[in-house]
Amino acid sequence: MKIPTLPFTVTDWASMPATEHPGESGKAIWRTFVVGDLRVRHVEYTPGYVADHWCDRGHVLYVLEGELDTELRDGRTFKLKPGMSYQVSDHGDESHRSSTTTGARLFIVD
Repeated sequence: MKIPTLPFTVTDWASMPATEHPGESGKAIWRTFVVGDLRVRHVEYTPGYVADHWCDRGHVLYVLEGELDTELRDGRTFKLKPGMSYQVSDHGDESHRSSTTTGARLFIVD
């Protein structure tokens, strides 16, 4: 990930428009700042959310609230709680997907 040239920028996440993304079940609500190829998001997963796809994109993901279950295609699973993060490169390790029984709020840079 390379941060493109941009001026000092402050983001008020509460004022960013929200977009809804349905999962296999539940939904993800994104508030997104994009510049060049860089995407910075505040994401909320509703309780019972299960991603509808396997992802190969690199991320830095930080859990703000709730619990996030991350599954890798090879069967490994990880439970992330508030204050935990994961980092993965584009096409790094195995494809991954997220789910949550409780709901979760995340901060993601990719």
